[in-house]
Amino acid sequence: MIIDCETCDMRHTKACDDCIVTALLGDHGILVLADDEKAAIDEMSKIGLVSPIRLRTTQTG
Repeated sequence: MIIDCETCDMRHTKACDDCIVTALLGDHGILVLADDEKAAIDEMSKIGLVSPIRLRTTQTG
């Protein structure tokens, strides 16, 4: 999974403030996650250890 905050529809919203990607990178940058890393973040967010990935994008390409 490639997460680019520049293409996220949630950027500069309250959802962005509570996103694990923002916590790791600030409000800029690109984060590349392997499938197992994304799965681990998803599981940790389900039990409240970290904020979820809040990436939402309507851009294609």
